[in-house]
Amino acid sequence: MKNILVMIMLFSFSNYQKDNELKVISYNIRYNNLNDGINKWDNRKETLFNFLEDEYPDFIGMQEVLENQLNELQINLKDYSFIGIGREDGQNKGEFSPLFYLKDSYNVIKTSTFWLSDTPDKVSVGWDAALERICTYGYFESKKMKKRFWVFNTHFDHMGGVARKKSIELIMSKIDKLNTENDPVVLMGDFNLIPISDPIKVLSEKFIDSFSINSNNLIGTYNGFNELYDNSRRIDYIFSKGLILKSSENVAVKTPYGGWASDHHPVKVLFNF
Repeated sequence: MKNILVMIMLFSFSNYQKDNELKVISYNIRYNNLNDGINKWDNRKETLFNFLEDEYPDFIGMQEVLENQLNELQINLKDYSFIGIGREDGQNKGEFSPLFYLKDSYNVIKTSTFWLSDTPDKVSVGWDAALERICTYGYFESKKMKKRFWVFNTHFDHMGGVARKKSIELIMSKIDKLNTENDPVVLMGDFNLIPISDPIKVLSEKFIDSFSINSNNLIGTYNGFNELYDNSRRIDYIFSKGLILKSSENVAVKTPYGGWASDHHPVKVLFNF
């Protein structure tokens, strides 16, 4: 009888630990570009789907997702729902920065998308950016633990230095205004900024960069589909506030033909509440 009680207690504790964890992946999956040759979407997508299904994170923040890719992701990631809109019209046109979440584990309390510009509530190009850029976010509650928290997913402009600086300021301001209860926050995405840049330094004063406990030798996140590319260029991040950082890894995901599953490596992080 005593052994049975011990087993029940251990099982309960194990379940508690799992329920108290939050696994997050940020992944720029590379838009569906028919000019990518052997690296085109149709040659990469099964590897990418399998990676995400095997990892089974609570949340996946993706970037550069076109509508046809989004449709395929929904078909293959059956346990997930998503939030997000296309950046070119606020509906389905252009790239999404969708946030996928386990639908049986989390409730969405609030969600929205804003543009990284001086007019964030409408479709717009900000400052010196080349393209429309967005941030999609959600306020979630875990169904079992009843923990509430915010998750933000974004993709900064690749050209505009002023735009990237202003985008950091805008997102930090939005978080301050939204997070009135001081709940935990996850902020992730492709920032198109290296760690020594001033905007990342500013952000790191308020949020924890998950790379601070990175567990492998893959430093960079951008590979350009080039196996020999210098792996020191880290432009994809997962930041957090109010969570316990347990592990962090930049993951090398290869297709059967030997290429990368995207021109970016995914960032994988495990948190505790």
